[in-house]
Amino acid sequence: MIYGYARVSTTRQARNGNSLQEQTDALKAAGAQKIVADSYTGTKMDRPELTALLGELKAGDKLIVTKLDRFARTAVEGGALVKELHDKGITIQILNMGVADNTPMGKLMVTMLLAFAEFERDMIVERTMTGKALARARGVQVDGRPKKFKAAQMGHALELLADHTYTEVSGMTGISKSTLIRAKRLAEAKKM
Repeated sequence: MIYGYARVSTTRQARNGNSLQEQTDALKAAGAQKIVADSYTGTKMDRPELTALLGELKAGDKLIVTKLDRFARTAVEGGALVKELHDKGITIQILNMGVADNTPMGKLMVTMLLAFAEFERDMIVERTMTGKALARARGVQVDGRPKKFKAAQMGHALELLADHTYTEVSGMTGISKSTLIRAKRLAEAKKM
């Protein structure tokens, strides 16, 4: 049996050539008879569809993936997975590389490509963290849910509290009473 495995980790991947549809089309064109798809990050080997597929594969089967980084993103786990499949007698074909055979050269190629995939992932994480830190330093909110009300709206609501109750201000501004209470406490704490 010839199996195909496709994976995306983000919705943005639909725009950069790694969408599930593009991977599925490539796998079908390569002869995959059954295609399994996951929507999990490659850094986690705990992917339900992949786990089910690995349990289904038997000696003599072939597993096709479009790129090695769709299969695994860490060199250690990916190498272990490739070794496990080779030991079971399963052929692995990576469309942008060729057959990942169990020869010394094949093992070297898989190891190198997995190392580069892990490096690329680590660089993406590092750049993301740096960007978030720079944004936080500029006062831009990057984590959690965006604030529903602008600072000017909240300031106006807090000014209204001088002459009105929380319930009245909530009715006038649409800002909940609990949000007004938190905002007032925060404003008072900043004054101290």
